[in-house]
Amino acid sequence: GATQDNLLSVIHTAKLPKPYITINNLNPRENKDVSTFTCEPKSENYTYIWWLNGQSLPVSPRVKQPIENRILILPSVTRNETGFYQCEIRDRYGGIRSDPHPLPSDNITCGFILFPPDGPDLPRIYPSFTYYRSGQNLYLACFADSNPPAQYSWTINGKFQLSGQKLSIPQVTTKHSGLYACSVRNSATGKESSKSVTVRVSGKWIPASLAIRF
Repeated sequence: GATQDNLLSVIHTAKLPKPYITINNLNPRENKDVSTFTCEPKSENYTYIWWLNGQSLPVSPRVKQPIENRILILPSVTRNETGFYQCEIRDRYGGIRSDPHPLPSDNITCGFILFPPDGPDLPRIYPSFTYYRSGQNLYLACFADSNPPAQYSWTINGKFQLSGQKLSIPQVTTKHSGLYACSVRNSATGKESSKSVTVRVSGKWIPASLAIRF
C-alpha cells in the first residue's frame, strides 16, 4: 500500500550519498570569468538538479548543463547569479541536496565595481526552510551585496553568537528554537542592515523503520 511505499522511499533515500559541489573559480569577475560547477559524486543512476537561492535553475542559453546536468556552466557571472547554489541528486525514489555553496565565496563581492562605496543591501538568509527535528544539523548562510564587503554577525534571540556569513549548529535540540538574525555592516558607508528568521526545533524524531513496530 501507500504507507509501505513511503517507508521504502524513506529507507532508500537515506542511502543516497549527500552530494557536494566543486567549483573551478570561487571568485569570478563580473561579466568576465567563466564559472564551472560540478556535482559530485558521478553516477549514471542519478538525475542532477541545480538550485540557486532555493529556486530550481531552468535550462537557458546562459546556463549550460551538459553531461546529464552534472556540470553547470555560467559563461559570465552576473550579479543576478550570485547567491547560494545547491545540487541535488535524484533517483526514482527520492532525492538529496548538497549544502548551500556561496558564489562568490565568503566576503568576496564577485569583482563587482561599485563606486563610490555602497550598501549593504538587505541581506538574504538561506535556506528559508527553518524547521528542524532534534538531532539534525542546523546550517544557515547570509549574503548581502556591499562595497566594500560587509561584515556579518549572527544573533539568536538577541544574543551575539559569532561573526561570519555562515552559522552552523550540530545536533540541535528544542532549546535552539528562536529568532535567528543576520546583521551586516559596511564600514565605509557606516550603514547596517539585518534580516531574521524564526527557527523551530521539534522533539525527538523516531525513524519510520522503528515507528512501524509500535
